[in-house]
Amino acid sequence: MATILVVDDAQTDRELLARVVTGAGHRVLVASDGKEAISLAKQHRPSLIFLDVVMPMMDGFATCRTLGKDPDTSAIPVVLVTSKANESDVFWGKKQGAADHVGKPWDKRRIEDVIRRLCP
Repeated sequence: MATILVVDDAQTDRELLARVVTGAGHRVLVASDGKEAISLAKQHRPSLIFLDVVMPMMDGFATCRTLGKDPDTSAIPVVLVTSKANESDVFWGKKQGAADHVGKPWDKRRIEDVIRRLCP
């Protein structure tokens, strides 16, 4: 069982994604913004992070970049889960260090596939 961090400022989106993670047999942590995500990632070192892009205070791109620069969190794969899913957004996400990109609205099977692929 892996620990997976779900980060989204929208409570409904957090809850729906958390249900898929727990339904896949994993432990879930939740955060509502980038700063909280960084703190939880450093404290718990999850196996995977699902990260929204459009959030107040610190967006997902900045959060991903910060996680990637920190030796404590740089090895954790980050998957951007966002409505910003056009080609340039996907390219920019990869430049920030994202391991993958899932567009909203997402499909449960796509999330489960990402978990199988990226969790040890």
